[in-house]
Amino acid sequence: MKVIIIGAGFTGTELAKRLISEGQDVVLIDKDEETIRHASNRLDCMLLQANGNNLNVLEEVGIETADFLVALTESDELNMISCSLVDSVYPQVVKIARVRNSDYYNDIGIQSKKNAEKNRRPPYGIDFMIQPDLEAAEAIVNAIKWDTVSESIDFEGSDYQIASVLVKKDSALDGLAIQNLKSITKKQFLAVYIENEKTAYIPNGEAIFQAGDRIGFLTKDEDVESLLQLAGEEKKTIRKIAILGAGRIGNRVAGRLMQAKKKRFFSHVFSVPQKLRKEFAIIEKDGQLAKNAAELFPEATVYKADISDEGFIEEEGLQNYDVLIASTHNHELNIVTAAYLKSIGDIKTVCLVTNAQYAKIANGIGIDVAIPIKDVVIDAIMSHLRGKSISRIHTLFEGEMEIAELSVLKDSPFYGKNLKDLSAEAAFLVLLIKKEKELLYHIPTGDTKLFAQDSLIVLYDREKNKEFMQGFGVKQ
Repeated sequence: MKVIIIGAGFTGTELAKRLISEGQDVVLIDKDEETIRHASNRLDCMLLQANGNNLNVLEEVGIETADFLVALTESDELNMISCSLVDSVYPQVVKIARVRNSDYYNDIGIQSKKNAEKNRRPPYGIDFMIQPDLEAAEAIVNAIKWDTVSESIDFEGSDYQIASVLVKKDSALDGLAIQNLKSITKKQFLAVYIENEKTAYIPNGEAIFQAGDRIGFLTKDEDVESLLQLAGEEKKTIRKIAILGAGRIGNRVAGRLMQAKKKRFFSHVFSVPQKLRKEFAIIEKDGQLAKNAAELFPEATVYKADISDEGFIEEEGLQNYDVLIASTHNHELNIVTAAYLKSIGDIKTVCLVTNAQYAKIANGIGIDVAIPIKDVVIDAIMSHLRGKSISRIHTLFEGEMEIAELSVLKDSPFYGKNLKDLSAEAAFLVLLIKKEKELLYHIPTGDTKLFAQDSLIVLYDREKNKEFMQGFGVKQ
């Protein structure tokens, strides 16, 4: 698989790094000499200092033989133009563009649906758009939407999720073997991974939970609260929520959590839920952004303030809130603020951070949920690069494992086989299945037989199961 990436910033470089580790043919283009020099010290691939929106440049690096073009420059317009240029000559190349501007994203999305109905090419030739703010906001909302605070992975068309819980000392889970889980609860909890200081792995029934372990459980949405209590979390109703940052991400999150004015900004991106009986505060130091937030969210208390100013937190009693969502683009400020509030109050914290390494640090100092925005965006891109059978990829443990939402293809070697007869090279687990005419996912058994168009959610060791996953149409 050949992938040409335009834009060698953090996201472009990390995407290239992940693809190179899988043995893919990668070309990375950026117009800035220093950026390319920095990337060349980290990556073993073809790099070129040039304008990526120049068709001659793209032909020089072999766009005609490329499978994908991924446009990740800081300019939405350049990303869109690059895709349009390539589509005009090489429409067979799949084009992915990062588009931050909500108006562009909404308008192109609406027009794409209209064009698809008439069997026309998508606007600007963009096959898939990636909206970083949307991806980050969705991840934040998922962490608190069931009136609890936990890292979670949701699946479309399913009332199940994978909730990540930290086992506390002397809790019901501490020292319990997985095979004995049914002895303490009637709820259906399936432990799908265990992460500790040394390793992360898919456990068997004999594995024992230990205090300090972070466990991923497959569970029904409504059972997350019960799961957290087993792990030692005290039940606490969320009534007061503080949102740090009224930028693009903060406003999207606020728009999901409270009744907002029906601005076009939200209407095409999120369906705004009914008004929640909660108290909201929004803290933003930029005067214009604070003013905009006050107009959008009249139900919230909006502070035009710098949260790092001496005494502000204590004066306004933020430590007495139930949840802090730190969503500014200053990720260091997010971490410091969340950690400080944890040290002075009984508050849950959801924190936007740069990448998985920062998320690990944040979790290590007690922050409840850390959302690594760059990794979330790269996962969204990888979902389109993995193949036509894949609808979504979720990366775990810095790429060691993946959760894939996929469909069984007619030409799959697993067509007609029972799950118990599948022989993976290493850790592999089918979490959920939805048959072609079913509406919801359910947990399969070993006797479940696979047929074309069955939808699966699988957890697997990415490196050790490359050839095996190709049987499901996963490109690696």
